[in-house]
Amino acid sequence: QVQVVESGGGSVQAGGSLRLSCKVSGYTLCMGWFRQAPGKEREGVASIDNYGTLNYASSVKGRFTISRDSAKTTLLLQMNSLEPEDTAMYSCAADQSGTRCRAFPRAQYTYWGQGTQVTVSS
Repeated sequence: QVQVVESGGGSVQAGGSLRLSCKVSGYTLCMGWFRQAPGKEREGVASIDNYGTLNYASSVKGRFTISRDSAKTTLLLQMNSLEPEDTAMYSCAADQSGTRCRAFPRAQYTYWGQGTQVTVSS
């Protein structure tokens, strides 16, 4: 059974930075970050797979960076130049299926963390 636990998040002013961290136990093929703002659908933010393939939502390209340690147990999301539009509940997720991994940015991953709030004030 894969377990996913996030940490980080918080409140910051526009233009600031935050880093999210996620610990994953068990084998996974891909890991990613998703977010959901009030009244909006969950959307994929960034993902990485075991082949090193990176995916980013167009809204965060150039501002966010996803990375993972060599053991593939810790996933990071460095968020720079944050905007009020980035305010959302951020969730880390993982999966073992190539089909579900390739579905990113659709939120079809199997294993999810509890989520961590990111609030950006103007």
